[in-house]
Amino acid sequence: MKKTMAILLALTMMALAFGCTPATPAPPTAPPASPSTPSEEPPKAPEAQGSVYYLNFKPEQDEQWQALAAAYTAETGVPVTVVTAASGTYETTLTSEMAKSEAPTLFQVNGPVGLANWKDYCYDLSGSAVYGELTSDDFALKEGNTVYGIAYVIETYGIIANTALLQKAGYKVADIKNFASLKSIAEDITARKADLGFSAFSSAGMDPSSDWRFKTHLANLPIYYEYKADNIGDTAAIKGTYLDNYKAIWDLYINNSTVSPKELAAKTGNDAVSEFVNNEAVFYQNGTWAYNDVKALGDENLYMIPIYIGAEGEENQGLCTGSENYWCVSKNAPEENIKATLDFMNWVVTSETGTTALANEMGFVCPFKAAKPSANPFVTIASEYIANGKTSVAWCFSTMPSEEWKNGVGSALTAYAAGTGKWDKVVSAFVEGWAAEYNLNRA
Repeated sequence: MKKTMAILLALTMMALAFGCTPATPAPPTAPPASPSTPSEEPPKAPEAQGSVYYLNFKPEQDEQWQALAAAYTAETGVPVTVVTAASGTYETTLTSEMAKSEAPTLFQVNGPVGLANWKDYCYDLSGSAVYGELTSDDFALKEGNTVYGIAYVIETYGIIANTALLQKAGYKVADIKNFASLKSIAEDITARKADLGFSAFSSAGMDPSSDWRFKTHLANLPIYYEYKADNIGDTAAIKGTYLDNYKAIWDLYINNSTVSPKELAAKTGNDAVSEFVNNEAVFYQNGTWAYNDVKALGDENLYMIPIYIGAEGEENQGLCTGSENYWCVSKNAPEENIKATLDFMNWVVTSETGTTALANEMGFVCPFKAAKPSANPFVTIASEYIANGKTSVAWCFSTMPSEEWKNGVGSALTAYAAGTGKWDKVVSAFVEGWAAEYNLNRA
């Protein structure tokens, strides 16, 4: 898996088969026209069969998916509807949409835990053309020979840095090697905030458009290091070995931010983006998918550094790289819609139009044979870390026991930042909440 991921990052990245039989023409009632006589009507193209309804997980790529769907419909005549769930609402939106008569034919789960809720809805992709395009079975959700889902993008996240502001503060990216150096620089920027005219970190907003960055992506770090220390890949009872480290990085974020910690409950993802692109903050935690949001600063002024939490050996840590984006096809859809959906998926990952959109417009690194290298500079940076011998941090959050667990941790983080809750509540939500939700969802 690690080798495959490294290769993917280093390279950075239908005709529809209509089963229509022409009708037998009726006997002519008049002599046939001579070869030189033009036909009265041009031959009709076969009508498109089936339709596609894609419930998209990624709000930041909604525009690109809408355009890609329109291009496919123009080329094939097959209707493709893309509906994008609001940030942080995908699971509830999927539940609602699946109860409708016109349910999604193409949807997403975030890994083995997410699959557990939707496995009974999933069409077996083992014989599909799009499954055959995967570069490795490491990117498939399988049980035995049954393929329930396939990853369509490999992504990376860390702390995005505005290098121009960092330089203005008297530092460079190479000065940040671990948590201690990150903390020293951030606190120095805060001490000189009035003179510099900017803060260390953008706001760690805890509304639903932003809280996933901390209750999921940031929470991945203490889970990763605990799994690594215990040589495991999943657990029914997280111990919380690295929760002091989680507290340290959270404290650094909220105490060296553009706003008071008490304001974070109402701050949004858009607020964080605005602060960063308007040169109000040096650092902004997010991933490769956020490039289009921040590219106005110029590639020469952007970098991504690892999220350091003070764990032993973190100097050799790279960026957080993995996937929680697995396509699944609804087995309950009409047969013609299943076929149309499979054809659309295959076109997306093999056609010139599809592969160009994925790589250049969405900035994706994709685990498919025909994938193009991504034009996203953050992907190049991730590859550089690997080339320099750094170890990528695995996405362990796909093993988080439930969305309710994440929400419990998020609520405790918010209360702690606001001063209305103690850190002990975060620990309880993390450890005791994990065991309770794990047992509940595997009962």
